Amino acid sequence: MQQDFSLQAYNYTLPPENIAQHPADARENSRLLILNRNTHEQRHGSFRDIVELFQPGDLLVLNNTKVFPARLYGRKESGGKVEVFLLAYPVESLSPDSSTKTAEVTCLIKSSKRPKPGSTLLLGPELKATVSELLADGKVQIKLRYKASQDLAAILSNYGQVPLPPYISRNEGITEEDRKRYQTVYAKEPGAVAAPTAGLHFSKKLLHAIHEKGVQSTEITLHVGHGTFAPVRCADIREHQIHEEYIAVSKESCDKINATRKKGGKIWAVGTTTVRTIEFMADSKGNVQAGNGWCDLYILPGYAFKTVDNLITNFHLPESSLLFLVSAIYGREALMEVYQQAIAAGYRFYSYGDAMVIYV
Repeated sequence: MQQDFSLQAYNYTLPPENIAQHPADARENSRLLILNRNTHEQRHGSFRDIVELFQPGDLLVLNNTKVFPARLYGRKESGGKVEVFLLAYPVESLSPDSSTKTAEVTCLIKSSKRPKPGSTLLLGPELKATVSELLADGKVQIKLRYKASQDLAAILSNYGQVPLPPYISRNEGITEEDRKRYQTVYAKEPGAVAAPTAGLHFSKKLLHAIHEKGVQSTEITLHVGHGTFAPVRCADIREHQIHEEYIAVSKESCDKINATRKKGGKIWAVGTTTVRTIEFMADSKGNVQAGNGWCDLYILPGYAFKTVDNLITNFHLPESSLLFLVSAIYGREALMEVYQQAIAAGYRFYSYGDAMVIYV
């Protein structure tokens, strides 16, 4: 058990060719590694085969967060180039003169020199930013400014780019395909700077097929933050402090989850973000409460799951908190062995990669 808390125990070598640079030709055409949580029996299939695993009365829980164009490029007033990465969806307000809107947001800035407080960044013909404050860990507080007649979502869509993860590195850069496919088909609530990638495999047609089996679905919100890519640096993973992320769970979703459990149905969590949200909002008996706030639940091997039965997830980076969470469900040794087998079998890893399902 002690080995389960060693960071090195979660390391593995991934050949570059196993890192997916593009999504599958169709969402449900990704490969699917099917793992029985109790027997560790394995099967290989296509993601569309997941329909067969559901039973009438089960519940599929989806994270409806929406990735927004968080990466902006522009110039300082001096002419130097600048890249701005918004760490959250900006909080909008109307200026006193009513002719402009402003939006406060924390960001990361790349430039030859760190901008000074009070300096202006030109991020588009209709979008400027003033540096308000320099924060810890390289973060910067800025105030976006634009005409009151302009819509913030449209402004970001016009001047922002899809914030693809750093391991997706291609000569062609961001494409229209990314705008469509680095987003779930059920995304509603803008606020994520990274996609909840397990959900990328679901098409509307596939969701309909699952519903046709007598399976309901419901939604929660967790806005995936930039910290999802933050490396774990502690040799003992218990010493790591996980980042906080905003979550919201409605009463309707709680009622569906609790009713499903009461009737003996299985709770299927789409992605680690959904697992963390449900478990964070559950009481000691596994009953989920409605509410919103900041989630810092850090799931490690030995964690006793209260509510979630089955997990749909992608293949995660070495030594990541996401890998720790999946190990808590399946067992570290067994999971790391599965990863080696998946690499040898040519599975595609990370955001645009293939999926696995762990079920009982």
